[in-house]
Amino acid sequence: MSEQPAPDVAPATVEQAVRQQLATALGGRRGMVEAAAPTIVFTLTFIATRELRTALLLSVSITAVLLVVRLVQRSTLQFVINSLVGIGIGALFAWRALQSGGDEADAALAYFLPGILYNAGYAVLLSLSVLVRWPVVGFMVGSVTGDPTAWRDDPRVVRLCSHLTWLLVLPCVVRVAVQAPLYLAGTSGEADVDRMIALLGLSKILMGWPLQIAALSGMVWLLARNATPIDEVPESGGEADSAPVRGGRE
Repeated sequence: MSEQPAPDVAPATVEQAVRQQLATALGGRRGMVEAAAPTIVFTLTFIATRELRTALLLSVSITAVLLVVRLVQRSTLQFVINSLVGIGIGALFAWRALQSGGDEADAALAYFLPGILYNAGYAVLLSLSVLVRWPVVGFMVGSVTGDPTAWRDDPRVVRLCSHLTWLLVLPCVVRVAVQAPLYLAGTSGEADVDRMIALLGLSKILMGWPLQIAALSGMVWLLARNATPIDEVPESGGEADSAPVRGGRE
């Protein structure tokens, strides 16, 4: 049975537009499971067997099963494909570690490195977007209004989108702050490698969707406090400061 797409309902406020786009991007509970399953399988398998190839094969296998289910149900493949891409990049880093003379424990540590680098890069890019007053969340508003940049003419919308973007930065910063020391401790030999691999896997699971949900809960709370009409996002900078925003609560 295929998933029936929800009818398109034009959002009336900036806050509704952002919530709508976030819901589409996250994929709900099913998307969370599909994102976490490969990491759980890889970590548990490697700890139990210490065989990198087996851990990777099982990760790919479970993701392939999820992909087949999606195909049978004729539903979106986005989140399963994201998982496959993540496994592929992690496997590439692990392979490079082996080619550089490392053992399978070194390769298992390397498997987690792309996630750390991704979160660090993502945090930097999102932070820069706020600092230059082009917060990434603003483009979610633009994708709904049909004009990708008109939202910048309203200081209230820019401020709201900046606050929401900072909330997206926070989980990335926390992940890097926790996982980078674990990775460095494992690669430097200062700590037991198997323990660091287990902690990296556990932290990746606990700081994946659970941490993202915490940040999104903060976004939902912030969005619930405001009601900025989309049709009042001014089309020119000259009207930005004088345009009233009905229903908004600062």
